[in-house]
Amino acid sequence: MGLKKANALAGEVSPYLLQHAHNPVAWMPWGQEVWKKARDGNRPVFLSIGYSTCHWCHVMERESFEDEKTAEILNREFIPVKVDREERPDIDRIYMTAVQALTGQGGWPLSVWLTPEGKPFYGGTYFPPSGAHGRPGFADVLRQIAVAWKERKGEVEGWAEELAGRLRVLGGGAGTGGEIRDVGKILDAATVELAAEYDRKHGGFGGAPKFPRPSQPLFLLRRSFFEGSE
Repeated sequence: MGLKKANALAGEVSPYLLQHAHNPVAWMPWGQEVWKKARDGNRPVFLSIGYSTCHWCHVMERESFEDEKTAEILNREFIPVKVDREERPDIDRIYMTAVQALTGQGGWPLSVWLTPEGKPFYGGTYFPPSGAHGRPGFADVLRQIAVAWKERKGEVEGWAEELAGRLRVLGGGAGTGGEIRDVGKILDAATVELAAEYDRKHGGFGGAPKFPRPSQPLFLLRRSFFEGSE
């Protein structure tokens, strides 16, 4: 059997990116060429962020990124981009915040779909190859997003703008008049949301597969300590 053809990650130095250098997916490293290609081809960007020792990153690679049929959809409908979170924590932080705002959770691999201007409009973490654990199959998600981009591009761009607005609110500590926002209401809302996500049967937050989310129990413990609540 001959050697697999290398993609654009073959010239990178990151161990994580090099692990994906012979995937059939036409991965590109993060850079200006990505956005030029996306604009010229009028295609959304699929951004996958992970790191070399990430278990679910390897699982998704084996199940989806090594699959020829899935790679064909990715290469035809999207500009696929790989980022090592340890090499570019700034990019990881930006898009992790976006996915958490969209889904209420985050983890790796981080899977985000972006407009050619870099604005996220859909995202998640690990996607199984076919629907499982209450998660849609990756290939199905790719097809649905590709159709939405072609047939309802304006609506998709509207989602991206709406999310960008939400992120601006989350990122700002004060409103335009300089007033401090009602922190108590924000903390109350966060507590209610976490309580709704708690898995009483298996522990942790959200559905399977679960990722370590230490900030959430720490938040609840600190709130309980300072306010005397349970």
